[in-house]
Amino acid sequence: MTILDTFFNAEILGSAFPALLRGLLNTFLLGLAGIGLGIPTGLIIGLLRLYGPKPVRYMAVFYIDIFRAAPMLVVLMLIYFALPFVGIRLSSWTCAILAFALVMAAYMAEVFRSGIEGIPSGQFEAAAALGLPFLITLRKVILPQAVRVVIPPATNNCVSMFKDTSLASTVALAELMKEGLDAQALYANPTPLIGAALIYIAFLWPMVRLVGMLEKKFSREKAR
Repeated sequence: MTILDTFFNAEILGSAFPALLRGLLNTFLLGLAGIGLGIPTGLIIGLLRLYGPKPVRYMAVFYIDIFRAAPMLVVLMLIYFALPFVGIRLSSWTCAILAFALVMAAYMAEVFRSGIEGIPSGQFEAAAALGLPFLITLRKVILPQAVRVVIPPATNNCVSMFKDTSLASTVALAELMKEGLDAQALYANPTPLIGAALIYIAFLWPMVRLVGMLEKKFSREKAR
């Protein structure tokens, strides 16, 4: 059997392609859900980390440190396999979304914290001099500036989130990698796995390039 027949078998890839597309759809929905829940939750945690009462700040720091230190796979498997022992049984979809959102929120909390702390303190002082309440200052003065700063690292975290969705195969969720593995076992050929890898690259490469473009754009603006 030639290398092409082993790794790039067009007939097998054609047969497995519909399943891979189904997996891609699930990967997209799973990543979108984790990002959609993780980013706003991360913003809230980041604000509590900066401006909450001291006990709340400590709790926010603890949350951020724990979920940034714990591997995504460990968080996913704890939710899926450990919670049933205390009577909490969740579907594969719910477990995966919850795990991804918890970890995404921890990383985004640090991103938002860094972005907000990068805004000159004079902005707060100027807003206070104008009589603006603290929450309005945050919403209309600080956060609009911080968002521009955090877009590149936030986009990078989104790329990582879509890549981490491949771990959902460990809880029997039929995302792209799971479909590739099932097709590889069905056809006794690695071509479906190669196809899944190429789909990941085609899907995520534009986002990777977008991160680079945004970093260059904001670097030029900052240098002006």
